[in-house]
Amino acid sequence: MNQQVSNPLSGPHTHGKEDTAKIMRMVLLALTPATAFGIYQFGWAALFLWLITILSCVVFEAFSLWLGRKPIMRYIGDGSAILTGWLLAMTLPPWAPWWIGVLGGGIAIILGKQVFGGVGQNIFNPAMLARVALLISFPVQMTLWVNPLPMFSAMAPGFVDSLMITLSGFKIDAYSGASVMGHVKTEISNGATLSAALSQTYDNTALALGFVNGSLGETSAVLILLGGLYLLWKKIISWHIPVSMLASTALLAAMMHNVDPQQYAGAMFHVLSGGLILGAFFIATDLVTSPNTKTGQLIFGAGCGLLVYVIRTWGGYPEGVAFAVMLMNALVPLIDHYVRPRIYGHHRGGKTLQYSEKKLARVQQAGED
Repeated sequence: MNQQVSNPLSGPHTHGKEDTAKIMRMVLLALTPATAFGIYQFGWAALFLWLITILSCVVFEAFSLWLGRKPIMRYIGDGSAILTGWLLAMTLPPWAPWWIGVLGGGIAIILGKQVFGGVGQNIFNPAMLARVALLISFPVQMTLWVNPLPMFSAMAPGFVDSLMITLSGFKIDAYSGASVMGHVKTEISNGATLSAALSQTYDNTALALGFVNGSLGETSAVLILLGGLYLLWKKIISWHIPVSMLASTALLAAMMHNVDPQQYAGAMFHVLSGGLILGAFFIATDLVTSPNTKTGQLIFGAGCGLLVYVIRTWGGYPEGVAFAVMLMNALVPLIDHYVRPRIYGHHRGGKTLQYSEKKLARVQQAGED
């Protein structure tokens, strides 16, 4: 005789020990080594822009909460605005003018977060929304990169000169240069071979250690990877999105490189350059804007990696992480609709589980234990 499992009086919910504030602190801690190294690489101007961007996000968050008559300190204290500003600053040119950080902070918090209802309600990653908006609106300021000039080196601008760079762009042209992805894409589009484009300044060691130009989030792939592994160790994120995102990009890059080695860069170049590792561990894994199920996260990550490679290779921009993540953010509701977790007491298709009396007794005994 089969017997239907009775409906439980309450859902089988579990509660984790980590709250939002603790999770945010762990993510900020994981970002600290790469951020500190990037600031050292690009000097005081990078530090000023980083501080301005974070402060702008906090101020816009407080302003939005004040307008909504919500408790300001309660929501500011969770650290989500700080993390949004931090991630945005990691994707900006280190010597961008101050108003880029302020405007980006306003877009991220007001348009990317608060118009949807605040933390936990947004459908797009706020930092990536701000980066995309800034890149489309101000392409000159958002593509003006500088060569690494360690903070205390003889060639690096001092404190005052760096402040002038942040406030007015003083002397920035003297240190500017194309990013790694931009340089390679431009050279190949002009007819150069891949080996010729890469041989000028770039190799995998420089990309991994961070001795190339780019944003703070592109300086050291090794340090960003270590931060991501820390989040995995602390179980703040799972492996599904980072692994599927990196694997899909690497697989496509390897396939195309095998087709034409002088036209398409290999897997290691795509993994180590740009913001792919930062995006895979710190941006695409955003708990709010990623799928709920493990299978859905694998689909989401693979889609991000596919779009990153397509945009980098055939798109109009040399880097595609922000665009890829936002496009996949838009598909999350669809993924969650078709890839659902199994409801307690039901098959995945929705049909109620049927147990024999003997099996039901074992299930109930296991629940009591």
